[in-house]
Amino acid sequence: MASFNETDMITIKPVGVVRSDFKALDQVPLTGGSSLIEIFPEYKDGLLRIEENSHLWIQLWFHKANRDILRVVPVKVNPNLPEYGVFCLRAFNRPNPIALSLVRLERVEDNLLWVSGLDALDDTPVLDIKPYYEQEIVFSPVTPYLRPLKREMRQAIFMKQALLHHQEKCADLLLGVRMALVADDYLGHLNSRELKVSVNGPPCLADVLQGLSNARLANPPRFKYVENHDLRQSIWEKNGSTLRITARLPVVGDEFFYADDRKLFTIEFKG
Repeated sequence: MASFNETDMITIKPVGVVRSDFKALDQVPLTGGSSLIEIFPEYKDGLLRIEENSHLWIQLWFHKANRDILRVVPVKVNPNLPEYGVFCLRAFNRPNPIALSLVRLERVEDNLLWVSGLDALDDTPVLDIKPYYEQEIVFSPVTPYLRPLKREMRQAIFMKQALLHHQEKCADLLLGVRMALVADDYLGHLNSRELKVSVNGPPCLADVLQGLSNARLANPPRFKYVENHDLRQSIWEKNGSTLRITARLPVVGDEFFYADDRKLFTIEFKG
């Protein structure tokens, strides 16, 4: 059997193209947006029963990437972060600009897929589509913390993560996202093995905060929950510091996005 070597040619033919409102690189948010994926007619049969999936992996070809770059600072996230090799990040610029994006499938019509969460420019070639499988979940992975410089970006990322985990935009999801944002301000990376989380409140709040912190009940034990429908409180402990966040009032509509932390919560911190 002949073996592959680095001089062999690999030919990839796109199966579709992205149609979106993002026309320039600086318009694409990290959390992605709503887009249309048009599959070319000759590949339409490959979509048979794709509507049975809620989420898909989309493989793209970032045709505007710089392919000579091997190290980057993720400046879009935070220009103060250190330099990383491109194989350690989802960097746009890389030798072979193959991108991987997890999207929610909103609806299917003939050869057209409406998706949300896709971070790609208009006219980006689509290389392949694969279903997201249940067994692909790694609930508490070990990763570097690429902390966004802007709080608004951190909030948007937490919001996307919370919706993926909880699957419903309810008042307690909004409250949980804001609690997590405060905890991140005080204690840093929520997926740290040193950070323990206790929740006193309704199940929705506990579910959201467990999803955002990736805190497990064991191996190591980082999460505790006491059901209480009269209280909405989270307690965060890390390296001798304790942060207690207690909701003052229910979150109402757009108040989630602009209200001051101290208006929403009683915050007690002991360092």
